[in-house]
Amino acid sequence: MQNRTWYNSLKKSTLTPPSWVFGTTWSLLYTSMVIYLVLMMRDEKCNMWCQPLTFFVIQLFFNLIWTSLFFKFKLIRLALIDILFTLGFTITTFITSLNINSKLSLILIPYILWLTLATYLNTYIVLNN
Repeated sequence: MQNRTWYNSLKKSTLTPPSWVFGTTWSLLYTSMVIYLVLMMRDEKCNMWCQPLTFFVIQLFFNLIWTSLFFKFKLIRLALIDILFTLGFTITTFITSLNINSKLSLILIPYILWLTLATYLNTYIVLNN
């Protein structure tokens, strides 16, 4: 409850979606990420492990710590750095995936778009609070 009060007190962009959008979107994105992971591991060119999966795991690590950095510890600047790493490693995952399975790599596009919006929103909060 204290974190919700803190978050609500922040100056946020007019592009900030309603709270319910975040939960719904992240549920769909995490589902698509699991599908990507499983299908990429099964791809004959990947053969259980390949370079894109290394980048995928790295971006997932940064993705998972963002919430704690931002909401639990209220380290909005460090969270911004974290989300930039998440976005960078996700784009790297996408690019390296193109050589293995270009159709499967497309599943990452909505995630990249959402991360781009989230990076903007985090940047707005850093610059205006």
